[in-house]
Amino acid sequence: MEVTVRALETADGPAAIAVINTAAEWYAEFLPAAEVAEPEMSLEDWEREAGRMTWYGAFDGDQLLGVMGIEYVDDAALFRHAYVLPEHQRQGIAAKLHATIERDLRGVEKIIVGTYAANYQARRALEKGGYQLSLDPEAVLRHYYDVPEDRLRSSVTYEKQPDRDR
Repeated sequence: MEVTVRALETADGPAAIAVINTAAEWYAEFLPAAEVAEPEMSLEDWEREAGRMTWYGAFDGDQLLGVMGIEYVDDAALFRHAYVLPEHQRQGIAAKLHATIERDLRGVEKIIVGTYAANYQARRALEKGGYQLSLDPEAVLRHYYDVPEDRLRSSVTYEKQPDRDR
């Protein structure tokens, strides 16, 4: 499998939504039922998010395997909405998305990633990638993100300094 990463276009929206909603089914394993949204994201949500961030996709040929967004807020780059199809997880796809986007970052003091506190798979991958748990995740979420209160209470943030050669 040869995975390539590129910025997504409007035409990629339906495939991106399929990846997001399929991968988000995992949330039912660790979130209270009241906090699991089905679907996780609609095409309208995806397009609205595209107005403030850039979506990237990991492809094997024409097949979209994973998506991730990057949003710039104040002095930070926020990694948002990272999803990989379940059958392609633990194959380095999210790491390749992260590395490609990180390589292109410019002019930020820090990189921030939010995830659910109970999402041990994401947390383990972030720690493996050099991210450290924020000292005050709630303050970080309130400052940099616009998330509903229920998600804020069940989430944490991780931070990393970008490569200073940028």
